[in-house]
Amino acid sequence: MKLGSENEILEYKKSTSELKEGIISIVAILNKHNGGELYFGIKNDGTPVGQDISDKTLRDISQAIHNHIEPSIYPNINNVVIGNKKCIRVVFEGGNVPYYAYGRAYLRVADEDRVMSPKELESYILKKSANTTIWDSEASDKTVDSVDEKTLKAYIDKANAAGRINYAYSDKYDILKRLDLLNGNNITNTAKVMFCKDVNLEIQMAIFATEERLTFIDIDSEKGTIIELVDIAERYIKKNTRWRVEFDGSRERIEIPEIPMEAIREALINSYCHKDYRSSQNNEVAIYKDRIEIYNPGTFPDGLTPQDFIEKPERSVHRNPLLAQTLYYSEDIERFGTGLRRIMTACQDADVKVEFQMLKLGFAVVFYRKDVSEIAVDKMGRVVTETPTDITETPTDITETPTDITETPTDITDINSREATIIDFLKKNDFVTNKQVCELLSISTEAAKRILQSMVRKSLISAEGENRGRRYKL
Repeated sequence: MKLGSENEILEYKKSTSELKEGIISIVAILNKHNGGELYFGIKNDGTPVGQDISDKTLRDISQAIHNHIEPSIYPNINNVVIGNKKCIRVVFEGGNVPYYAYGRAYLRVADEDRVMSPKELESYILKKSANTTIWDSEASDKTVDSVDEKTLKAYIDKANAAGRINYAYSDKYDILKRLDLLNGNNITNTAKVMFCKDVNLEIQMAIFATEERLTFIDIDSEKGTIIELVDIAERYIKKNTRWRVEFDGSRERIEIPEIPMEAIREALINSYCHKDYRSSQNNEVAIYKDRIEIYNPGTFPDGLTPQDFIEKPERSVHRNPLLAQTLYYSEDIERFGTGLRRIMTACQDADVKVEFQMLKLGFAVVFYRKDVSEIAVDKMGRVVTETPTDITETPTDITETPTDITETPTDITDINSREATIIDFLKKNDFVTNKQVCELLSISTEAAKRILQSMVRKSLISAEGENRGRRYKL
């Protein structure tokens, strides 16, 4: 018994020893016809010869297809008996062309598989792009009635103040139409994430106790519109990072953040502008002892690197062009790919190291924090260094003995603000230890011990246990 001949949608392999060749055939057929069949245990002329088959054999085929074909496909693999011979039948389909096997694209021509030429591959990619609807301009599940009018009006006021639109607010429908944010009877996804209060858009934020993603001191998540989440994340970073104080000779003190806030906000806005909204992952802010990471699930444009936008006059490549245009009108972003350059410039001016990480499943901006001894005071006025000269250029205005600033517990500003931080921690936790206070305030063991003992004396907290087992509670 013989089967029919091989063709453009049918391939035979004598056994799974030809598995690699079979995978190449699958890709070649997908790129030409979006589906086909592959048999193991049949000679090229269609004669069934069979082969040994076990559960492991089928698993090996499935894993090889998963590991070596991109984008992923999910074929139907099963045993069949042909001419009393046990064979394996693989039925596959997929329309996400071009497909790659072992990193190369192939095309089916008659019963042969050949490598795609650069011109053919370019044609397939252009065809795919032309047939792909961009997320931000798609119709959402919301109507004009879902738009929060106060949020939309505030946006229009801001865009007018920036000089990027020149029409006043009238009504929701008219404004959304002018902004090109309507799609049929519904609003676009851009309008949804910008102006709807009940949008399912989220940011996750956490503070980790060390330089690793293990023990966290605080964790939070919030939902809202893009600008609401950017504001929330910016406040979270402001609250949980250190600030130093300088004096310019007047009575006013100047507070300077350890990371320039204009760079932080730029990174946050960019993380939503370039986010892959089809991904189930959320944007993240992670604060470590040595760095701050701002992550979004949106990979960097193929063939480009962050340095191309920092050092060269590259135009911006937007995953979400309609969203980018909307953010441009309100001056939240600039149009021509200057975001990374502005982040880099602000950090260089502040002598802060910044890194742009191109990840497999997203993109991260990493701001490296200076050693705690180089930082003086956080936003709430907390002294978090034992290097008093960093607090002010004229320490004699504060005390004749600068070392007393961090070492003397009678410094009311220092102790009270630290006590408040510890109390806030205890409101969320059953107890705190000396070690946790060290990590929480970025201070030495002895400094933490002095603060905790002072709080016990003031009856702010109570202590139980001895030595290493000592705990403090409200």
